Amino acid sequence: MSVSPATLPPVLLHSEAELARAALATPLLSRAARLARWAGPETRVGAGGELVEEQLPAAVAELGLEADDPDSVAFASEAWRVAVDTGLIDVTDGDEAEGEDAPGTVTAGEDLAALTSGSPQDILGVWLGALDTVYGDATVPDMDNLLDVLEENGEIDFEELGWDPQAEADFLDGVLGNLYLLTAGDAGAGEGPVPLPALAASMIVPDDMGEPTDDVLEQVSDAMMKLDDQFRLFEPLGLVEYQPVDEALMVDIDEAEAPLPDEDEDEDVTRYGMVRLTPLGVYGIRARMLEAGVDAPAVGDLADKGADALLEGTAGFPQAAAQAEIELWLARHEPLAAARELLSAARGGDEGAPLRRLRCQQALSLVGRDAEPALRDVLDDAELGGLARVWLAEHGAADVPAPSEALVFWLTIDTIAAQLAAEGNSDELQGLVEGLSEQHSGFFAAAWRVEHPATADVLEAMGRLHPDKKVAKEARKAAFKARSQQGI
Repeated sequence: MSVSPATLPPVLLHSEAELARAALATPLLSRAARLARWAGPETRVGAGGELVEEQLPAAVAELGLEADDPDSVAFASEAWRVAVDTGLIDVTDGDEAEGEDAPGTVTAGEDLAALTSGSPQDILGVWLGALDTVYGDATVPDMDNLLDVLEENGEIDFEELGWDPQAEADFLDGVLGNLYLLTAGDAGAGEGPVPLPALAASMIVPDDMGEPTDDVLEQVSDAMMKLDDQFRLFEPLGLVEYQPVDEALMVDIDEAEAPLPDEDEDEDVTRYGMVRLTPLGVYGIRARMLEAGVDAPAVGDLADKGADALLEGTAGFPQAAAQAEIELWLARHEPLAAARELLSAARGGDEGAPLRRLRCQQALSLVGRDAEPALRDVLDDAELGGLARVWLAEHGAADVPAPSEALVFWLTIDTIAAQLAAEGNSDELQGLVEGLSEQHSGFFAAAWRVEHPATADVLEAMGRLHPDKKVAKEARKAAFKARSQQGI
């Protein structure tokens, strides 16, 4: 897949049992399983394992499809091909003595039993095999176009067809990767469906382009039509929820007469197609990414790791994903032991330490009073004493020593440094910065003296964030003093 690992959010996957049930309920896999059970000694297949033409009506009837529907034969053929490709059916070639066109026979494949008596992982393995089949179909050109460019020797003239198999696969990888980013959301909760024009534009329009040119808009329209066909293939497998392009727009788009929807206009963008990955789709695309060597994190990956891995790993997680990961980790640990391990992992003067301590605080907020001894043990710790006092106070503990002024300022710098690392220049942080300067008139005069590695960076950020020019100037002066004190 062509997605940058650095940009991938951690996803909250549904349980394998839920995903397996969803896979069994998909129209395509359920049809494939039904045909696999229907097939018997009298079933005949061609040289490629496909059902011979005279048996297609019976397959259509078995699936309960309308005999006079022109799409029924295609649905039956696709389901049969998935059954063969996934091992639900084993094909035996015809007798060579009867010639090259002798029909083959079929028997139930080993994987058919997995759909009824296998584990959820076994079922998902079959579904992923079906995904590979449909994925391949989605990158193949229209058969009518293929027949037009067949050479005399039966080979395809790819140059005349204008089809680059690798480029087609890369394009689809990129589209599904972008869809993964757009719909996986914070911890896999998911955003709304994505308009097809926006998804197509994400692959075509350069990031630094202002107003797209007519040529670029035509490319986006072409990509939309390609994606419409591809998502229609993926929907029966349960990969996506898809609202196709309005048929009334098809002719205009094909003739490049229909403009793309303008975000500033009130036009119904849903007419141009809407798509999102299902929970099963998130699982499937992530599986393909992992197979391709992409680091695609999922909530729960750190549950069996140490506290150091937990705090480092969740440092870049969105808030909801970090919370879910921490809860899973805590479920495997006793409260007191967990608190001690978390506090130990939160120490440090490196650049990532403030955010580790913030995640540590987040984790400790979920631990009950059984953890109190661990927090009392670090009351005199320069790096952990502040958060320990906060925790003890919030849990109603008695005899909590008041913090020194130096500790209060140190904790303030540490907290802002953590929030800068987690969220950047957020509105919430700007509110905190304004509140600090209003409540403490001499804040900057004292803050630049705080012996914290991030003091200068925090003060500089406060100067950048504060809307009052006079206060912002004070913050920048304080930052300069802090850098001088630290010899930077």
